[in-house]
Amino acid sequence: MGPGGRPQAEDVSPQSAGEPGDDGSEITARFSRQELVRGWRMRESGPPRVTPIARVGMKTDLGCVRENNEDKAEFYEPDDPVTLATRGALYVVADGMGGHAAGQIASELAIKRLIAEYYDGGADDAAQALLDGFLVANDHVRAVAQTIPSRAGMGTTLTALALIQDQAIVCHVGDSRAYLVRDGAISQVSEEHSWVAEQVRSGAMSPAEAEASPYRNVITQCIGPLDDLSPDIQAVQSRSGDRWLLCSDGLTGHVTDPEILEVIAGQPPSEACRRLVELACARGGRDNVTVLIVDILDLRTAAESPPSGEG
Repeated sequence: MGPGGRPQAEDVSPQSAGEPGDDGSEITARFSRQELVRGWRMRESGPPRVTPIARVGMKTDLGCVRENNEDKAEFYEPDDPVTLATRGALYVVADGMGGHAAGQIASELAIKRLIAEYYDGGADDAAQALLDGFLVANDHVRAVAQTIPSRAGMGTTLTALALIQDQAIVCHVGDSRAYLVRDGAISQVSEEHSWVAEQVRSGAMSPAEAEASPYRNVITQCIGPLDDLSPDIQAVQSRSGDRWLLCSDGLTGHVTDPEILEVIAGQPPSEACRRLVELACARGGRDNVTVLIVDILDLRTAAESPPSGEG
């Protein structure tokens, strides 16, 4: 993905909060890279046939109302050829809920468990590995919530994008969103798991009525509270020039899809993220705001790839 790879799951957030200790207290635990890589080189796979060359930008903000940030975003871009061929790079956004910092803990734990299971799980198929990661994350957050009374009911949305060779896989629960910008148009790839979104899809409510509804923040699926989780998952064939945008509802509650497209047009990922977050905050920033953008600059075939050690 970039020269040398960037192990962001380790660099962005080296510690986990809210794991129960033997006495029921909370402890922190380092997110060891060894936990991720111990099974990678056992996979029987050659180098990737196609390698997406990507540039990523990411920004999260407290917003103008909340006292703590329950959003979380991370990404992991390996440079090992076998891992690139079988798992590719992973980009994730989560929006926690639960109050009293419980949402912050839920989003942190969910992302870390997802990344670890995705890269070190036993599934041969990447899509199944993503689904397994969501289920493991759900079980873990649920277990922590049941163990620590102050964390009861905590949960988080979870939206993940895996770029594997010439394919993009999106897996999702909750009301955070994944967008694809292609050929000058923006399309929402993920479907929201919220009560009002389900009413709109069934024709019982218009989009305008949904936006004004007092129940617009009622989530029907998320990581943590549910014993039976059914994540949505779909694959898209990648193209050079594709732009992926993952975001929490702190953005989409203030900025429309056409406005998102207009604001980020011609901007590199980091600047595009900054502009979107600033616009959401300028319009009230009622919630935490998180945006992660991935640009696919090129799809490099094995014949075009430089020898190992060269950029």
